[in-house]
Amino acid sequence: MGQVIKIGYLLQHTASILSRQSDQVLQERLGIGMSQYRLLLMMQKSPNVQQRKLAECLGQTEASVSRQIKLLCEKGMMTIKVNPKSRREHITVLTARGNKMTDAATDVLELYHGPILEGLSDKQQQQLIESLTLIHKNTCVPGKPFACDHTFDN
Repeated sequence: MGQVIKIGYLLQHTASILSRQSDQVLQERLGIGMSQYRLLLMMQKSPNVQQRKLAECLGQTEASVSRQIKLLCEKGMMTIKVNPKSRREHITVLTARGNKMTDAATDVLELYHGPILEGLSDKQQQQLIESLTLIHKNTCVPGKPFACDHTFDN
């Protein structure tokens, strides 16, 4: 197996495991799933983004995103308002409760995943961030499927 294949496999496998573990811990501790958290996080970082763009960036269908938004609205974490400038357009807005839940979920995941990184020095962690940021930049370019137009800023 070549180095590129090994790296690709390890990234894919690790991401899959981390996603499932994150989903489970969020469900157990906060009652939301990873898909809902990712949606809340995107809405927090990019308010007023259209559902179509959310679906593209999250690699989900518009129907899936719409379903998650409906669930989050029922939980009081989002509201949908009619755009006063265009009555056909609906604006999805994060509520104060949604912002608090996003922050709480971020804290839960940081505590849960922290021990995974304990074996890495600060320098290794910084190198990992830089490497993954570069991979993200090269992956999410316009024209590629599921490409996003955001960077991950702390």
